[in-house]
Amino acid sequence: MPLRPSILKVIAYFDLFSFPVSQEEIRRFLDQEVPESCLQAGLEALVAAKCLFRLEGFYSLRDDASLVGRRIKGAQHADELLLIADKISRFLYQFPYVRGIGISGSLSKHYADEDSDIDYFIITRRNRLWIARTLMHLFKKWSFLRGRQHWYCMNYFVDEEALEIEEKNIFTATELITLLPACGNGGLVRFFDANNWVSSFLPHYKHRIAVTPPNPPAGFWKRALENLLDNRAGDRLDDLFRRLTTKRWDKKERRGALDGKGHRMSLKTGKHCSRPNPEMLQRRILDQYERKLNELDLD
Repeated sequence: MPLRPSILKVIAYFDLFSFPVSQEEIRRFLDQEVPESCLQAGLEALVAAKCLFRLEGFYSLRDDASLVGRRIKGAQHADELLLIADKISRFLYQFPYVRGIGISGSLSKHYADEDSDIDYFIITRRNRLWIARTLMHLFKKWSFLRGRQHWYCMNYFVDEEALEIEEKNIFTATELITLLPACGNGGLVRFFDANNWVSSFLPHYKHRIAVTPPNPPAGFWKRALENLLDNRAGDRLDDLFRRLTTKRWDKKERRGALDGKGHRMSLKTGKHCSRPNPEMLQRRILDQYERKLNELDLD
């Protein structure tokens, strides 16, 4: 495959987020595997042709040194939040039926600005997603009292019945290859294996880190509640929480509710998943990416 368009596609995607990338990051997100020397030569040729700009070890479509300063500052803040996210992940793992937790969003790309959230991707036991989600979000209500709600953004849930992500595109592939495992080796390993389709977009996916440090032992309340609800009553309670949540979010969508950052609120719910509606942020990013590629000369 020609290397030039492959490089430009990577840098164009991250340019949507004003995010200059290093040579190693370009290699990671390239749609083909190439020797380091070939990649280096390809980058030098693009810089010489003024298709790209080298900015203190990073590459960008824009000749704007402030982007590097922004990225470095964001990486420093990300270091602080990742320490917090690690502790919170071990705490969230103690909720009933949680089987795996990953760090997602901008923090998984080692970037965080001053108002960044800590986003979590959560895997639950089969047919118990809505019990787990409801208990975790009830706890999040308490975090508002302490002004810590941005540390507990549990916005994407799947259970062990539906580990394969439905939407298969460069947006979801990028989110999967950057997902940082936090807790739950078994659940996360199975999740990564179930999504090997990512390799068709990003071949480097097969080199991903899929395991975490040893899981914290399950606490008394986690074990007790799981034993208590491991029956038909638990099945009915899970279905009840799903219906109530779906009804509440349908009302939010009809009235055009916005989140704290001014974005439309929308949730896609199902028996085995609870996730942001792909027609919102995901669709917007993909449309912007397509327009940017059309502006570039990729031949």
